[in-house]
Amino acid sequence: MKIVPRKFEKRKIVKQKVHSLTGRITPELVYAAWRAVRGNRGAAGIDKVSVQMFEKNLQPNLDRVMRELKDGTFRPMPARRVYIPKAPGKFRPLGIPAVRDRIAQEVLRRLLSPLFEVRFHDDSYGFRPGRNAHQAVERVLKLHRQRYTYVLDADIKGCFDHISHQAVMEELARVVADGNILRLVEKFLRAGVLEDGRVHPTREGTPQGGVFSPLLANIALNVLDQFLEERGYRFVRYADDFVVLCRTRRQAEEALALIRPLLSERLGLELSPEKTKVTQFRKGFAFLGFDITSWSVRMRAKSVENFKSKIRNLTPRSHNLDAEVIEKLNAIIRGTANYFAKEWSACGDAYRTLDRWIRMRLRCMKLKRKSCYDNRRLRLKHFRRFGLVSLQDFIPCPQG
Repeated sequence: MKIVPRKFEKRKIVKQKVHSLTGRITPELVYAAWRAVRGNRGAAGIDKVSVQMFEKNLQPNLDRVMRELKDGTFRPMPARRVYIPKAPGKFRPLGIPAVRDRIAQEVLRRLLSPLFEVRFHDDSYGFRPGRNAHQAVERVLKLHRQRYTYVLDADIKGCFDHISHQAVMEELARVVADGNILRLVEKFLRAGVLEDGRVHPTREGTPQGGVFSPLLANIALNVLDQFLEERGYRFVRYADDFVVLCRTRRQAEEALALIRPLLSERLGLELSPEKTKVTQFRKGFAFLGFDITSWSVRMRAKSVENFKSKIRNLTPRSHNLDAEVIEKLNAIIRGTANYFAKEWSACGDAYRTLDRWIRMRLRCMKLKRKSCYDNRRLRLKHFRRFGLVSLQDFIPCPQG
């Protein structure tokens, strides 16, 4: 079955290139970038200069950053490579740029973001102002109500690590005609990472840990968005996580056949053969931490396990239960509850089970043993007195 391209409302796309972005780098912009970096805090880079150390000599440091950005002499340092837990037993590589580099990246992000926001597709939701993952899930549910019942559940393998530098620079050059800004972006892409005392060059991928890495990825992946729109496909993308929704299996399979060569030839990326599949909505698929089917939206089993891993790390039986532990637990509980407890998600049963499991962990921590008889010794009211919040507290009340 041939897909007929949709009739979209005409969006006003500015086609002319933007010149003289360098002239927009002002002391006010650099200071605003510094405030954003200070608010995010973060560790020191390879120069071992922390945010606090940078602030001690703030004005000369900011003046130097601005001067080097404007005259084209700014040289990014390699990022310091660290590994952060991704899932039980798995780790994600992360680069920690120097404070001065984070400020420069934030300046570039503030200059480039407004230029590309008007060009990004309406069904792209990741790392964009005023948009979030919940809106992406709601869009998927809305398309399902419009009888889009087949799903291409796509997974890009190592998108941020492998995206082509050439693709990023080509898309930037379509909009930006300021050579100094283009050269600065390319310097950051090629700055390299320091690991085990050695600097490794970066020939592909965007600088993970950098504040403008998501923007660069969105700029490149907008090629995919426009490609799908031109061929009449409905899709929802959040950064490198996207689904294509169709009315027949054949349409979904055709979309997959078209997307593979596009990603490979234009962006230097490939789909994971193990994680990419065509399925029916009623059979379910995973998207942004949720398991979505025709009947319900639930907390994904992997999300539950990630949550449990965080709780386990805070509640070993060998440690004492005190106010600090409760405070840290509450922060994790609130974050998870606020993300998954939405009007359209069915998380009540999962939350009740997890609440009981958390209280069991705390009883073991307090009494140094595991026994069902301890349920009477430390009841729910005792945990309330400790200040422990419950996942169930965050379940939205039914409307009306």
